Amino acid sequence: MSKQIKKWVSHWLAVAQDTGLVIVAIATLVAIGIEINFMIDNGTVLLTDLLLLFIYLEVLTMVAVYYQSGELPIKIPLYIGIVALARYLILDMKNIDTWRILGISLAILLLGLSIIVIHYCKSNLLDKAAIKREG
Repeated sequence: MSKQIKKWVSHWLAVAQDTGLVIVAIATLVAIGIEINFMIDNGTVLLTDLLLLFIYLEVLTMVAVYYQSGELPIKIPLYIGIVALARYLILDMKNIDTWRILGISLAILLLGLSIIVIHYCKSNLLDKAAIKREG
């Protein structure tokens, strides 16, 4: 392909990506509004409501971080997964058998360990890059 075609395709893919992110942000804001309205209608705020709002805020954070840095952070979706699994446990605790609770708990633990590994690897890579620049 010629450079002009590659540039054109790259431009339109970036436009599609930006459009998708704006749609995600707007849909998340609408969902936050719906959830707040639900809490007002019920006259109560439950832990599951707060966890759902936290998930929505994490999605907005992910979109904001992408726009600021141009990179999609890998740890934020892992945080969202942890909160979503915790919310699932809280919502359906009475209807879940012991093995499923253990499986979900193990999934939460693995996601947490993944975050630690990613953080450790990233900090080590940055340290090694700094040493190479100095040396």
